[in-house]
Amino acid sequence: MRDDIEKVLISEEEIQAKVKELAVRLDEEYADKNPLVICILKGSIPFFADLIKHMTIPLQIDTMSISSYGSKTTSGEVKMIKDLDKSVDGRHVIIIEDIIDSGHTLFYLKNLLTQRHPSSLKICTLLDKFERREAAIEADYKAFDIGDYFVVGYGLDYAERYRNLPYIGILKPEIYS
Repeated sequence: MRDDIEKVLISEEEIQAKVKELAVRLDEEYADKNPLVICILKGSIPFFADLIKHMTIPLQIDTMSISSYGSKTTSGEVKMIKDLDKSVDGRHVIIIEDIIDSGHTLFYLKNLLTQRHPSSLKICTLLDKFERREAAIEADYKAFDIGDYFVVGYGLDYAERYRNLPYIGILKPEIYS
């Protein structure tokens, strides 16, 4: 599996340092707000788990699953696979995402959740691939800006593989071409 990685883009140590930094920031901004922290399945699981582990404020968690149907490397139609179990009405909501690429998925999700009347709605992403953005969406909190690389690891996959790598790596082109 590691032989498929061209280069380690972000090390495990760099990820963990940034996760702790984001947790402190969220603790400060959401003190006394009991936020609903939403994990977008499946790719966000490691980031989400590490982030909430370092948060010290009261919070609640929930999960959603959204899929973008298209080719292997481009966005297509966005559909909800699993909705929330909890209501966001009147809640302070933080969406935890693994990567913002074209932005279509989060644009859909933000519009959907806004219609459910949260008190506030913010997006926290591990990776922001801004140069590929097509939809008008931005992260409120982000760990890393990255270039237009095909990345895997720390929850990010290609064909359901590589999610368990402890770092973010650039996948060799011959693997996905």
